[in-house]
Amino acid sequence: MVALSVILFPPLLIAFLLVMERVEEPLRRPASPREVGEFLETATADEVDTLANSGIRRALFRWRRRRRRRRTTNPPMV
Repeated sequence: MVALSVILFPPLLIAFLLVMERVEEPLRRPASPREVGEFLETATADEVDTLANSGIRRALFRWRRRRRRRRTTNPPMV
């Protein structure tokens, strides 16, 4: 059992680190002035509440997620 955990621990740790890097990447990216302006024009009431309570990073994260979800659910008609 110890040998199995010694063998599995490094790959699991590397997989966890790769997943966390993907989660943290949007949080490290600074917001551009254009993006902040667009957020202020199109934000929902919940996103504005998040801005007031949690700050710009969390509010922009929710806004980007909503825009990404909307883009994938309604693909453009060609």
